[in-house]
Amino acid sequence: MEESTQEQAAPETPPAEEGAPASGGTLEEQVLESLKNVIDPELGINIVDLGLVYDVAVDDGTLRIEYTLTTMGCPIGPLIESQMRQMIEGVEGVDDFEAEMVFTPPWTPDKMSEEAKAALGMI
Repeated sequence: MEESTQEQAAPETPPAEEGAPASGGTLEEQVLESLKNVIDPELGINIVDLGLVYDVAVDDGTLRIEYTLTTMGCPIGPLIESQMRQMIEGVEGVDDFEAEMVFTPPWTPDKMSEEAKAALGMI
């Protein structure tokens, strides 16, 4: 008699849609995960790992993001804000979006994640 072995394949999980919020976690965490799809065009690294997002708060469905740029004269502010808006559109629980660009405290490389520093050859 032949023994048959059947392997059960793990169910395939469809890839997450770009900009789709992460499941689970707080609403702020889901927003931060979505914002990781916003890439600084000059450095090629997302704005969260670069340390450009200073604060994320949700109050009665209104998302408020405080962010900065690497330099005060950086021309990509409007592009970054537009991309942020696109990425958080699908986040459940966010009905309105307000972004404020700030330069205090000034951005410095120590605000970057270890992954960002490694990608830029800083460690």
